Amino acid sequence: MRIFVRNRRALLGGVALVALGVAGAGAAFGQAAEAQGSFNFVTLLERLVIGAGTKKVAVDTPQAVTVVDQTDIDAKQAETTADMFKSVPGISVIGADRPLGEGFNIRGIGSLDSPTSSGDGSKIIISVDGAPKFYEQYRMGSFFSDPELYKSVEVLRGPASSTLYGSGALGGVINFTTKDASDFIKDGQTGAVRLKEQWSSNGNQSLTSAIWAHKLTPDIELLAMGNYRRSDLQQLANGNDRTGSEFETWSGLVKGTYSFGKLGDDGKGEEKLRLSYQHWDSDANDQPYAQNGYSDVSSAFGTIDRHVTDDTMVLSYENPDSDNPFVDFKGTLSYSNTLVEQSDASVQLGTIGNANYGYETFQANVENTSEFLSGGEGIDHYLTYGAALAYQNRTAEPLSGGIITTHPEGQQTKLGLFAQDEIVIDDLTLIPGLRADFVHLDPSDALTASVETKDDVALSPKIAALYKLSDEVNLFGSIAHTERVPSLDEMFQYSVSNNVVTRLPSLDLKKERSDNFEVGASTQLTDILGGENALSLKGTLFYNDVKDGIRVNPNYVSASLTPGLPYFVNVAHMALYGFELEGSYESESLFGRAALTITRGEYLEDVSASILAGSVVDTLAQDKLVLTLGGRALEGQVEYGSTVTFAAEPLTEVSTASGGDGDAEAWTKVDVFASYKPEEGPLEGASITASIENLFNADYRENLSVERSSGRTFKLTLSKQFDY
Repeated sequence: MRIFVRNRRALLGGVALVALGVAGAGAAFGQAAEAQGSFNFVTLLERLVIGAGTKKVAVDTPQAVTVVDQTDIDAKQAETTADMFKSVPGISVIGADRPLGEGFNIRGIGSLDSPTSSGDGSKIIISVDGAPKFYEQYRMGSFFSDPELYKSVEVLRGPASSTLYGSGALGGVINFTTKDASDFIKDGQTGAVRLKEQWSSNGNQSLTSAIWAHKLTPDIELLAMGNYRRSDLQQLANGNDRTGSEFETWSGLVKGTYSFGKLGDDGKGEEKLRLSYQHWDSDANDQPYAQNGYSDVSSAFGTIDRHVTDDTMVLSYENPDSDNPFVDFKGTLSYSNTLVEQSDASVQLGTIGNANYGYETFQANVENTSEFLSGGEGIDHYLTYGAALAYQNRTAEPLSGGIITTHPEGQQTKLGLFAQDEIVIDDLTLIPGLRADFVHLDPSDALTASVETKDDVALSPKIAALYKLSDEVNLFGSIAHTERVPSLDEMFQYSVSNNVVTRLPSLDLKKERSDNFEVGASTQLTDILGGENALSLKGTLFYNDVKDGIRVNPNYVSASLTPGLPYFVNVAHMALYGFELEGSYESESLFGRAALTITRGEYLEDVSASILAGSVVDTLAQDKLVLTLGGRALEGQVEYGSTVTFAAEPLTEVSTASGGDGDAEAWTKVDVFASYKPEEGPLEGASITASIENLFNADYRENLSVERSSGRTFKLTLSKQFDY
């Protein structure tokens, strides 16, 4: 199996440079760090992971996981959710760089069959504060939100996440966490107000944000925030306009936290009751129908008046009960509603243009972790177990009446039961787990009489292990199986033209099945060459064997008017495999990051006459190496540096016939950044961040995007927090 592409030397050379640079940094800057005082920076892999069972840092987690925190989001001056993931290995944002056009791809899994298809949420589980998010619509993205709402996001790569989050996470899980009042209220203060302005030269984009955090009583905290983001027409690096890139969006978050019960380490009650409501809104006339990109979106699909709203409400209760080892309880009730209202279509695409689409999801989730400790001798157990009940209602209502056969209405009900035991035997940790999801699909009565309900069970067993070879080195591995029941769209979609059925419901679809194998190693080193510093590295090899994978019928695509063909089919057999590496170095005066992604995939059996065994899987992102090197001054108040992204020659791409704007090829992009956060004096509480993205105006197209790169962009962010 050929692992490296044509410019593999550049990728490997970059890794070598990182290793040499980090080692040299430890020697060169050790004395400076010692002179400045105690070292208190946390490396990327020392960040706490909350979505993989018991809380642990990433370097000690036997799974590929990356935590993007508030410092990362601020440093990137994130304008879209895509910006949050640009330095995370294994994940790509596909489609187009528009608020309504982005989808996700993890390790070659995401879209149904190509970046212009949506539905990645059925193979990648997305959640906001525990609330599941899902959206699928022709020529649209799959997640609509603003990065300003969030303080962190976890990317858990691979099917092992299915045990806790739900069967069918073939690619993995993306877990967003919204801001809290406690993130802004300082010790001894009652509240805080933070004002923020962000500007980008490309499209004259701007963000205005305001946050109010207040402590009503020692036990009750409130947070309210509002964001307004806008953009004029944006420019590509080749000088062309990004058609339809103008937008205006509003978003907001209200969250209350009540702490009660026995006091915890933070001086507040251990038990937490939280209630939050989040809203995102985009309303625009005459926008391109195709939002996930096309070389000429206006002429190809016409324009539409489109109003998109996304609401998320979460009520949660936590009780860690430090005095009772058998109780660490979490319960969540959530409601999610994504609604797209369309009218005044300039090009009528059957009935799909002037119509309203929606996904409404209710979920109740309970879980508890019980500790069975042996008092330092024998075997310790941390058993997590629980249940999740979810109900999703999918709607598609043409304004002229009738039904939209290509976007079938219906309901999905899912009951999940799960258990995961973390077994600690000296330096060895074993984590077996099992989940069973009972799925009921109920299509709308308006569909043909041949369409019936569907009941199935999806199983997700796994076992993971981590062995501490020494205080600095861990070895880990896992075997995970998951199954995914076909979605409403995949199973019940059909279409009729002039009373002739041009495609049939895919009623015979089987469950997708995935067997995933991972091995890896991680290390955490401190005080390298006598300096006050820290280096962490984590590498993961994976092999994902996918049977009966679901994709658009290649025969239908090549003969779209041939009657009687189902639109979706099971791919007989395919394999996805690769390597991911994360690295992080921290000292008082220097920091560095490295993220390497290499992914391969091939069909092991024939799919159709045009896709034969040995063919490359057509949803593989380009191999990438992202390197960041930066410095600190004024005791960490000033940070500056550069990020360089190397992308290898693609093995596959969205063709120009499918809308790709020119050929995809190897590319390199350079960004530079600087920030100043004074800790005292009249500017205390202020923050100034500036950057130049695509410094050399590199013109390229990523292979899973249809549009070319954005032009050179200057960004500036000013914020000020007022404490009281």
